[in-house]
Amino acid sequence: MTTDPKYWTEAKATGGGRDGLARLASGMLTVTMAPPKELGGSGAGHNPEELFAMGYAACFLGAMRAAAQKEKLGTVPDDATVDAHVGIGPRSDGGFGLAVKLVVTLPGVERDMAQKMVDRGHFVCPYSNATQGNIEVEVTLA
Repeated sequence: MTTDPKYWTEAKATGGGRDGLARLASGMLTVTMAPPKELGGSGAGHNPEELFAMGYAACFLGAMRAAAQKEKLGTVPDDATVDAHVGIGPRSDGGFGLAVKLVVTLPGVERDMAQKMVDRGHFVCPYSNATQGNIEVEVTLA
């Protein structure tokens, strides 16, 4: 499998990585990074897991919309939501790993059709494809 990127972005981390700054090369976003209290940090900033959760939630919702439209599954409602829960912790074989739980809400969509939208969104979402086989991703239709 190959990928033909149509868009690239660039970000730079400085300082201590998890305890420093992260900024987009465009200059449109700079984030103060700090490890969460649960991992011994101050919690006085943001962490990569928060940013990953935001990106995955937005990407997954967009992927469901695109798949539903392309495959004529109906319309993803304007009040649809994706809540991304991202956890980090030690792996049994060493190092650290991530786990993801996505909770999808599609108000007013029949459950069978909603599940199809979720399944197709998961299939086309670049975050889902990037994580497939690498980390635990649980997708639930609320």
